[in-house]
Amino acid sequence: MNLYEKLANEIEEAVQRGVFAPGERIASVRHASQQHGVSIKTVLHAYALLESRGIVETRPQSGYFVRELAAPRAAGKKAQTSAVASEVDVSRLVLSTLRSIRANDAVPLGSPYPDPTLFPWRRINQYANAIARRHASWNLIDDLPPGNPQLIRQIARRYAENGVPVDPDEIIITVGATEAINLSLQAVAKPGDTVAVESPTYYAMLHAIERLGMRAIEVPTHPADGIDIDMLAQIIEKQAIAACMVMPNFQNPLGFQMPDARKERLVALLAAHEIPVIENDVYQELYFGETRPSTLKNFDAKGLVLHCASFSKSLTASYRIGWAMPGRYRAQVEKLKFLNTLTTPSVPQVAVADYLRQDGYDRHLRQVRKAYRQQARIMSAMVLRFFPAGTRVSSPQGGYVLWVELPERVDSMRLYQAALGHGITIGPGMMFSTKNDFRHFIRLNYSYPWTSQTESALRTLGELVAQMA
Repeated sequence: MNLYEKLANEIEEAVQRGVFAPGERIASVRHASQQHGVSIKTVLHAYALLESRGIVETRPQSGYFVRELAAPRAAGKKAQTSAVASEVDVSRLVLSTLRSIRANDAVPLGSPYPDPTLFPWRRINQYANAIARRHASWNLIDDLPPGNPQLIRQIARRYAENGVPVDPDEIIITVGATEAINLSLQAVAKPGDTVAVESPTYYAMLHAIERLGMRAIEVPTHPADGIDIDMLAQIIEKQAIAACMVMPNFQNPLGFQMPDARKERLVALLAAHEIPVIENDVYQELYFGETRPSTLKNFDAKGLVLHCASFSKSLTASYRIGWAMPGRYRAQVEKLKFLNTLTTPSVPQVAVADYLRQDGYDRHLRQVRKAYRQQARIMSAMVLRFFPAGTRVSSPQGGYVLWVELPERVDSMRLYQAALGHGITIGPGMMFSTKNDFRHFIRLNYSYPWTSQTESALRTLGELVAQMA
């Protein structure tokens, strides 16, 4: 057992015995380092492990505190084998993981964000600065919903050029796709409702369900074909489903592109039962094939598809410009946008619109797709080379993440903590489910250029997996 694991276990036992009461502050990192005779780095890793277990929480400028309702260790939960709606509570694990990725300056194999060096952020900033100078004599008022008309036109034009007929009046600009997803879910379901999701599913979907006090029911998802439509049909027959949330294109973490026939069948099934479907299509532009894939929106005849997307994964993450096309729920989503955040800043919207109109967005995307396609092949090959027998990898058709199945004895949370000790981050599989089905899975990010440091990190990761296996 590593020192940080031993320290974390000691503190957890003290909490369970009542030595530290709920809401009570535990020792500072520096004090704990002196008290236990270990390094500050060891204490940080121990506290991160306790945070991921739900034992403690951090409070800005205050320190670490025992949670009011300390949760049992996630690794101790039994896997659910049947399709049962469950309460959602993955946000603490995700937040703890993202903090570790940012704070430790580690090799970002676990990062959910694309490599920003591939994005034309300097050029977009130039447009933003020019807009600010142009309107220096008066206050540039932020755009009320639905958003800036110039940007809405550019988005609608891009869909039209790619074979998706869109009414510009349907588009509502949001603060990234996350807000679009939250507003869409809020428009179609209420607290206590059950929402069907893929399994594994992108944790932002689970966050939206958790935030709104709803329940998730996970539907098995094929690594090439997508959500199991037959299983979904059986679930719909047995219980009330308020909505369905899916990523049909380059799903995070599996990376598949759902075939058109299955997209059409999924939309038809849900339409027959008048169930809305929220389509998260943030990776739509990052395809590895020759043409941009279709969307569920292509097959929507009843306005039940609430399509959500953004520029964060393909153009710039810093401005957080997203949008929703909510079909028959447009008026409700627009109202909720106004009630939730009132407006979306104008300057970023106009800057992105100017870039789309005047610069080489398609040329930029071709370069990004080429880089990701090459790096996906390298990452897949190196994982299979350095990791022990029994390891399997996904076959992403776009995007920038690789889903890795490890030998069953490997606990991805233990691997996550061990990897942090070597300056490496990973995405543990437990972030992508409300259950414990993906305990021996991890997600890796291949958007960053392949370097000797990346290869060394992957080799080290493979050695850690072999030790645990």
